[in-house]
Amino acid sequence: MNTYYFDHCASSPMPQMVIDTMSELMKLHYANPSSLHQSGVDAMKLVDRARAGVADKMGAKPSEVLFTSGGTESNNLAIKGLLGRTARSAKHIIVSSIEHASVYECAKQLEVEGAVELTVLPVDSSGQVDPRDIVAAIRKETAIVSVMHVNNETGTIQPVEEIGRLLRDYPHIRFHVDGVQAIGKLPFRWEGSGVDLYTGSAHKFGGPKGIGFLLVREGIELAPLLSGGHQERGMRSGTLNVPAIVAMSQALRLTMEKLEMRRATMYGLRRRLLDIVSDIPELHVNGVSELNSAAEARTAPHVVNLSYPGMRPEVVIHMLEREGVYVSTQSACSSKSLKPSRVLLALGHDAGRASGSIRISFGDEHTIKDIEVLGAKLKSVVAGLKSLERIGK
Repeated sequence: MNTYYFDHCASSPMPQMVIDTMSELMKLHYANPSSLHQSGVDAMKLVDRARAGVADKMGAKPSEVLFTSGGTESNNLAIKGLLGRTARSAKHIIVSSIEHASVYECAKQLEVEGAVELTVLPVDSSGQVDPRDIVAAIRKETAIVSVMHVNNETGTIQPVEEIGRLLRDYPHIRFHVDGVQAIGKLPFRWEGSGVDLYTGSAHKFGGPKGIGFLLVREGIELAPLLSGGHQERGMRSGTLNVPAIVAMSQALRLTMEKLEMRRATMYGLRRRLLDIVSDIPELHVNGVSELNSAAEARTAPHVVNLSYPGMRPEVVIHMLEREGVYVSTQSACSSKSLKPSRVLLALGHDAGRASGSIRISFGDEHTIKDIEVLGAKLKSVVAGLKSLERIGK
């Protein structure tokens, strides 16, 4: 039986070229890049070259690229690291209600500990925050605004460039953006964006797991989360993972080279899937559902979130799995939770709809034919679920 992997938001496969590069480096460049001998120096040269490569593709300076273990660490380091360098005793953070858990739970933890006052902003029915709400929430004590670029459940794009422009009038505030789901899917240039910190994670764009980066605007210092050997300008201690860093830089180059073609292809896949779903009344689209260019400007091309209200999502997922189709529910890190999706509740959906959602996310390997297969499988699964419902009654 053929299998179809539609869970790229959770993790994407590594191109063979990236696998080969990482494997070769693990064999040849095993020295610690902090070592003073020639083998260590050679390893650090590879790190420096990879740092320059990441900087080039993101529109940053090499000195603004900080290597981390991935998105969760980068998000935590951005928020906690900034607060650790904020001299004011009164500290206030603004986040949106649809942030990834590594931002949302980080902010909530700091609030519970009494370290900050927290404002959580609402979103509209498509999942987009209003930049005017951010400005209205700003106080003299506000230290950080954190708004993600692309929502990891619905694919809704946040107006980060507009927010960045507005925040230029508040130089005491740092603007952090979780860009994990945007890199390689949407055009973005760090330079001139108004963003102070930007998070990336390699395994979302064809790199290895366990490596990521945080872009940190020149002049900003972060208090480290980890005490140690003062690597990464003293902001992120720990031995640098040379093979993973180089592989991430290569994966970023490859994904950026195909960005425009990928966007066009994936928007086509998304339109076809929404067209098919429109014939399945039991399934509801969460997020942006309209099929026009204005709507597509508000959503990433690679994500479709669907609900079967009242149906447990793991039932749908396992029925699709038996058909050779792999999808997920909520974000991967929350997929085993039985709670309604916090993101879908924030969009105004009831608990039944927020508890019964699945996320479909595309990759470079997918074609219209794959979407046709997916659509047929969805119709088959829904028919089976309706039969179960009738038996249950």
